[in-house]
Amino acid sequence: MAPNTILRKSILGIAGLAFTGGVFAGPVAAHAAETATPAAAAVQGVSPQGEQSHVDLNDEQIANAKAIIAATKKAGLPERAAVVAIATALQESKLENLGHLGDRNDHDSLGLFQQRPSSGWGTPEQITDPEYSTLAFLKGLKQVDGWQDMPLTEAAQTVQVSAYPDAYAQWEKQAAEIVAEHWNK
Repeated sequence: MAPNTILRKSILGIAGLAFTGGVFAGPVAAHAAETATPAAAAVQGVSPQGEQSHVDLNDEQIANAKAIIAATKKAGLPERAAVVAIATALQESKLENLGHLGDRNDHDSLGLFQQRPSSGWGTPEQITDPEYSTLAFLKGLKQVDGWQDMPLTEAAQTVQVSAYPDAYAQWEKQAAEIVAEHWNK
């Protein structure tokens, strides 16, 4: 790993939350990469890139992940789209449907994907609705040529335009496991 990547991860981990470019970037935890479970590997279609992070999810976060999966199915997209969406939401909000964060946020980012009303994602009410915000994210994802075959972090970054484009990759394993567990329920 490049020294600047290690430094960035350390700074973000210590800072807790970083808001840049209008996108909420959560703390970047450096955990040893683990091999994906067979079910998760089948959902992913590719091996996770780089070191993987993990957070223990509470009932609200699991409900939000299930809402992302349901919206993905409603959009007629495959499991891989749900993996990309959940990994993105893990990075942006840790699957918490965040309202305006006041002084901790110098932009108007809201919801699971930290979408901004001022950037045309929708009204605050819309983008704090898990189904709406997921469908808006997926609409952007569908516009990315070849998203199904590109690394998750590239697909997510193309939609989100984060100041930390590589940060999404760290959530791929956990996102794939969540989708593998809940897709057929």
